[in-house]
Amino acid sequence: MPKRVKVTNESDSGRNLRFHDNFTGAEMTRAEFVRAIERGDYPNHHVRVVHGVKTPAGNPDGNPRNNLG
Repeated sequence: MPKRVKVTNESDSGRNLRFHDNFTGAEMTRAEFVRAIERGDYPNHHVRVVHGVKTPAGNPDGNPRNNLG
């Protein structure tokens, strides 16, 4: 099964900027994805604050190689 969300654009520093929901086809900015996570639309994700910026993150699943990307 494909990952639900894929990163489609990142900054030169590696910050994820744009996301694609493979199930619904939705394209989201980082801020849109953060709001969707906070609304509870993506229960397998959470929001971290990295250098003062809300950042989407996948919940740990025991596989250290599994991450957004």
